[in-house]
Amino acid sequence: MPTVSTAKPEIEPGPKHNVEAMREAFYERISKRDMAPLWKVMSSVVTKEPVTRVAPHVWRYDDVKSLVMESGGLISAEEAKRRVLILENPAMRGESKATNTLFAGIQMILPGEVAPAHRHVSSAIRFVLDGEGAYTAVEGEKAFMSPGDFVITANWAPHDHGNPSDKPMLWLDVLDFPAVNFFEASFADSYEGKETMQNTTRGDGDSLAFYGSGVLPDGAPADMKRSPVINYTYARTRPILDRVNKAGDIDKSHGARVRYANPINGGPVLPTMGANLALFPKGFKGEKYRATDGTIFVCTEGGGTTTVDGEVLEWGVNDVFVVPPWKAYSHQVNKESVLFSISDRPAQEALGIWREDRRPG
Repeated sequence: MPTVSTAKPEIEPGPKHNVEAMREAFYERISKRDMAPLWKVMSSVVTKEPVTRVAPHVWRYDDVKSLVMESGGLISAEEAKRRVLILENPAMRGESKATNTLFAGIQMILPGEVAPAHRHVSSAIRFVLDGEGAYTAVEGEKAFMSPGDFVITANWAPHDHGNPSDKPMLWLDVLDFPAVNFFEASFADSYEGKETMQNTTRGDGDSLAFYGSGVLPDGAPADMKRSPVINYTYARTRPILDRVNKAGDIDKSHGARVRYANPINGGPVLPTMGANLALFPKGFKGEKYRATDGTIFVCTEGGGTTTVDGEVLEWGVNDVFVVPPWKAYSHQVNKESVLFSISDRPAQEALGIWREDRRPG
């Protein structure tokens, strides 16, 4: 019986240009079937480390305020629905983004104005910069606001704003709608033809008293994915920083920092966004730090610098600045200073993708 050879026949390789031509022809054929070869893009879609389009940037409050004030003579709060100037990251112009997942803007409401009620799937926060006596009404509670207050509007919560005071009020808005739009899950209700303002049945500070005082209303849910507190007032939070600082609980990168928490379960205030308030003692020189959550910062007291990948950002009171994901940064101050910060860390943690590096090289 004849012996059958199992050895693979030797094939003389053709010229390299013939192989490349065959590949290009193949790519063209599969493209017509709406397919593409992963091996050509693998290194760009599965990267060794995070790759970001976000650029570090500072928005100076003096410049922003003058332009926001100018907009007050051009359009009313009722016409605009929300009179907001978007803080666009310079690397993503036209996309309404401060980071890849977060929108930021400065909103103003003038004396006597009302920004009509609406609701949306995107969660929102307000961090008050300037003015006194305006309010946000959220889920039936009218919360009057002061500088440094941190106000939450959860997913689908009806909300409107009003200003019965005699001075303009300005605040920072941060919303997660870039992330919501990534999932193509946006819904909104503008309350067309309905009451301009919602009925309020709760007094200013009720939600903080009911949920943030070490007690809970009988029958309150044992689990809640977002905080029921509407306004975390600066007057209540700021002294806690002094206590933390006095106790010596000073992080080498973040200073004497506290996390705004959901009092129901101790988790983040919102499932998509988390916030902190940090005090930096006089002369603080922070160690380098980086994490996968791009972060928006606001200075409420003092001033200093933040070095991001060798670029120095100088900031003062009410200035807003952004640190991109996975870029090493460090804070430095000559005088006691306070920074508010907000990022998408809770969303990343829920997905199991958040990572930090305490001592980046």
